[in-house]
Amino acid sequence: MIARENIRNVAIVAHVDHGKTTLVDHMLRQAGIFRTNEAVVERVMDSNDLEREKGITILAKNTAVSYKGMQINIIDTPGHADFGGEVERGLRLVDGVILLVDAAEGPLPQTRFVLSKALGMGLKTVLVINKIDRQDARAKEVLDHVYSLYIDLGADDTQLEFPVLYTIARQGQASLKLEEPGKTLDPLFAAILSHIPPPPKSDLETAQLLVANLDYDDYVGRLAVGRVQSGKLTPNMPVTVIREGGKMQPGKIVKLYGFSGLKRTEIQDAGPGEIVSIAGIEDISIGDTLADPNNPVPLPRITVEEPTMMMIFRVNDGPLAGKEGKYVTSRNLRERLYRESYRNVAIRVEDTETPDAFRVVGRGELQLAVIIETMRREGYELTASNPEPVTKYVDGKLHEPMELMVCDVPENSVGAVTERLGPRKGRMVDMVQLGSGRTRLQFRVPARGLIGFRSEFLTITRGEGIMSSQFDGYEPWFGNIAKRSNGAMVSDRLGETVPYALFSIQERGYLFVEEGVTVYEGMIIGEHAHPSELNVNCCREKKLTNIRAAGRDENVILTPPREMGLEKALEWIADDELVEVTPKSIRMRKKALSSGDRYRAERDRKREERNDE
Repeated sequence: MIARENIRNVAIVAHVDHGKTTLVDHMLRQAGIFRTNEAVVERVMDSNDLEREKGITILAKNTAVSYKGMQINIIDTPGHADFGGEVERGLRLVDGVILLVDAAEGPLPQTRFVLSKALGMGLKTVLVINKIDRQDARAKEVLDHVYSLYIDLGADDTQLEFPVLYTIARQGQASLKLEEPGKTLDPLFAAILSHIPPPPKSDLETAQLLVANLDYDDYVGRLAVGRVQSGKLTPNMPVTVIREGGKMQPGKIVKLYGFSGLKRTEIQDAGPGEIVSIAGIEDISIGDTLADPNNPVPLPRITVEEPTMMMIFRVNDGPLAGKEGKYVTSRNLRERLYRESYRNVAIRVEDTETPDAFRVVGRGELQLAVIIETMRREGYELTASNPEPVTKYVDGKLHEPMELMVCDVPENSVGAVTERLGPRKGRMVDMVQLGSGRTRLQFRVPARGLIGFRSEFLTITRGEGIMSSQFDGYEPWFGNIAKRSNGAMVSDRLGETVPYALFSIQERGYLFVEEGVTVYEGMIIGEHAHPSELNVNCCREKKLTNIRAAGRDENVILTPPREMGLEKALEWIADDELVEVTPKSIRMRKKALSSGDRYRAERDRKREERNDE
């Protein structure tokens, strides 16, 4: 058991891509976690395949290092707003945070979100201004912005007294002075030991632990991760599991694990302040309390902010259903979604009136897209609707979620960005010149107005713009927002695409498919150049005769199709369309596959609109 005074629990929090995981890499290296000859990949904490592909942290993970006889437990948290639930859980395990801020970009929406949570919980902070080697670095201005942010969030005098370090995380350097470059991360370790307090002493003598995360091991099954609040835990110890609503259930700790570097190590006991994994209680969930059977006192449950975006997941009922996936039934889909909600408190799964469709409510389209991508890699087939905002009634009026969008753009793109956000009901609230020919814009936009905007934003800023957004309360419904100006090109039959047919179709818009792809009636094969929908025969072959004439043969040259990944497809589809996801393919299709059914549905919709008027 480690003495409480020798423990420091700290979380690294920042906006996405400011260098959290890279800093943890060098903290692990300099603390001697890896052997001298050990091959270590970059961003070693991003162990999930999706995290490595996307270059972002999705799940909060913990590690531990020993420094000068002290145990420092480090929680690496996600920086994207959609995974804010992971951050909120991670903060329940720690007594302080390392707030990481980019020396050029300064505090951004997620910085504000995580800092407000940390200050609200009374956590001490260590400020790290990273990437001071950037050409456009402005560390002194950024420090002033951070102080302003603390004051805006109502920080008290003790919370404003924090050490400031200047780092180049990818080189493992930290310094207390901007003018003097650092050589190692020793100043950062020293700041953690001196400024972050040890875990507080509990009034209780009996065992108490709040489950903040879940893990899985092939040998021992489900693992509950949490911090020991009081008392002492040992293997084979009987405990009481206090569930939601105060329900109590007996349990037993079969194995107890501590953390050392990236590995779990079996330990014989754990005391207050230690972060441990517990095996042996199969049906435990996040927010449950493990307590002494003789004195079962519950801890406050973990609460996260309400989700704002919703999607309908349903069974794949298309003509190609069941050909590529392993799990295709509604029972498989329902079990998997409820299992996801069980270990991720930031999402909610609800049954609908239809037995094969489920409503999944989350923080944003990226979070929901990550769930879909994870499921398809596990062998699931499903269809997903386009994301919609979660609305609510306030004083009898319909309200919708708002987003505070911050974007850094080249000066010559300011007009284009403002113009494109106008039809999406965006209102500019701030505009700041950053120097170096760049401008920072802030907009308040309805959450549904930002769906599909990211790809458009990158196009109009020629890939030089940076945008991010954060939930910013509710406002009355803004009315209709046009989502897509162009219609879809839809296949009118089942078959395989033929170059001859695609050659004549590509003049009418952009194709999403190449030759030799199996299509079916109602499947979207491209984007029409006009707002109307266009039914096409993409399987038509050239009629061959035995008469050859000069000039009859056309040179069939196909433009490469536009690649539509999962996130792009979810952004692109309209209300009457779905994304069909299988382990091998991502297709877009109409909800009603038959052209006759679509015609009748459109006629009824127009009739209803006339009656409403």
